[in-house]
Amino acid sequence: MNGSPAATPTPQAWVMPAEWDRHDATWLAWPHNVRDWPGKFAPIPWVYAEIIRHIARDETVHLIANDARHEKKARQVLSQAGVDIANVSFHRFPTDRIWMRDAGPIFVLRGGEKAIARFRFNAWSKYQDFRRDARIPECIGRLLGVPVRAVLHGQHEVVLEGGSIDVNGSGTILTTEECLLDEAVQVRNPGFEREDYASVFRDALGAPNVIWLARGIAGDDTHGHIDDLARFTSPRTILLCREPNGRDANHRALEENRERLESARLENGSRPEVVFLPMPAPVWFKGQRLPASYANYYVCNSAVLVPTFNDPRDRIALGTLAELFHDRQVVGIHCLDLVWGLGTLHCLSQQEPRAAR
Repeated sequence: MNGSPAATPTPQAWVMPAEWDRHDATWLAWPHNVRDWPGKFAPIPWVYAEIIRHIARDETVHLIANDARHEKKARQVLSQAGVDIANVSFHRFPTDRIWMRDAGPIFVLRGGEKAIARFRFNAWSKYQDFRRDARIPECIGRLLGVPVRAVLHGQHEVVLEGGSIDVNGSGTILTTEECLLDEAVQVRNPGFEREDYASVFRDALGAPNVIWLARGIAGDDTHGHIDDLARFTSPRTILLCREPNGRDANHRALEENRERLESARLENGSRPEVVFLPMPAPVWFKGQRLPASYANYYVCNSAVLVPTFNDPRDRIALGTLAELFHDRQVVGIHCLDLVWGLGTLHCLSQQEPRAAR
């Protein structure tokens, strides 16, 4: 099941496009939960301002604010940071957190139609405060007038976070066994096996071909999200993090993932091209290792935003991504503060693809 050849999606299928396909917008939520960055919240809104400044240059930023007070604060910060808010659209409804990749809508397309594939969100099967976040897809669907399609497998409402998958838009999806198949820790869908997920990915996302990697990186609060270790950069190219230091906690897991990709197949039966991305040196705060990874980048219409960590390997990561994304500016965003929330750029963003005209 490590990427067995499968039929490509039919023109009638709903398909989740690749992240590099043209966007109508990016969805973000203004940071407000100080418990996500205990003792380090003050710089977070300024990091957001820098993110929004780059995204809004060539696409709409839909920015969710909890209430009028939070919207006012967001406007003040963006104004002081010199962000042109002509492309920023503000919306008010409450959220528990701001991790739009996981709680936000997963948009799918079918020709000129757009819909939201609504998976159930339960806060990574770990936290209790998620009721507001679980309603985000419906709220956005109403705002846009876009149908929201609940994803079921039999009678089971499927739990899935956007950070647990990555697609090439042509029929192949990347994920990890640690996140979706572990039956002991942070269990999303009890009793689900590979075949169950393959059916869900085929029917809901137009991705019938699944490449299963093994484990995620050290410090990952989500128990194995793919967007910290392996990402598609084109329909045929996969970027994979690698840690050469055999004493590092990430070394063995990333080497196992490399071995799996060596035998993986894309939807047409061909082997993917694998490009290696370094890992930054371990980032620690208050005795806790944080999930710092260059793979948590976000591709918007005019740029690739890449987390940086004041590390000599920042330059290598930015150069590697610049070679893969020739049509976009590659921009480093300082994330040493942001990663204390256990996520960075990809975790906090969700793209809204543009439907074919």
